[in-house]
Amino acid sequence: MREIVLDTETTGLDPNAGHRVVEIGCVELVNLVATGRTYQQYLNPERDMPDGAFAVHGLSTDFLKDYPVFAEVAETFLEFIGDDRLIIHNAQFDLGFLNAELGRLDHPPLPAERALDTVRLARRRFPGAQANLDALCRRFNIDNTNRKLHGALLDAELLAEVYLELAGGRQPGFELGSLAATADPAMVEGTAPRSPRPHSPSAEELTAHREFLGKLASPLWLA
Repeated sequence: MREIVLDTETTGLDPNAGHRVVEIGCVELVNLVATGRTYQQYLNPERDMPDGAFAVHGLSTDFLKDYPVFAEVAETFLEFIGDDRLIIHNAQFDLGFLNAELGRLDHPPLPAERALDTVRLARRRFPGAQANLDALCRRFNIDNTNRKLHGALLDAELLAEVYLELAGGRQPGFELGSLAATADPAMVEGTAPRSPRPHSPSAEELTAHREFLGKLASPLWLA
């Protein structure tokens, strides 16, 4: 099972208002294990960088001006993610921006059903608790001290660790909670309870035990 943990940085909050993607970061997981393969790309947004966005990720217009535009790296990016499931924190935001970039190239959009939104996953598991990435890192004791500013690859790496915890931990095969969360409910909640097993010896077993002890010299069980 191959999954891609994905994050983006942008010039703003609304792709329909002309905001663009300025960084893409991806981490490859296979069977819930990070393989070490990543994808990271800075992008020239072909526009200015608003002060609010710069305060979030620290990527300036001057820094980005010599990087390729999205059209130049689109095929490489799409080749990396393949047809596999995307793990995204607030998937609607990132997919909205990526699909706006793909739309400019007349490329089919990435379907929403392809993405697993870890914000929703965290809110189902921890109702009422904060579900932002920093809060989840604190909850799972994941070191995010290097996260002074947002960065697509750094955030994707942190999200990969968070996702593994939300999926049941580092060894999901040994996590009963993970099984209950992912199995067919009919196989968990609808299972008929098993009758209690008898633990007291029967009369026949007691008789056989006494006969066995009679064959032993000074057995401890009779002391």
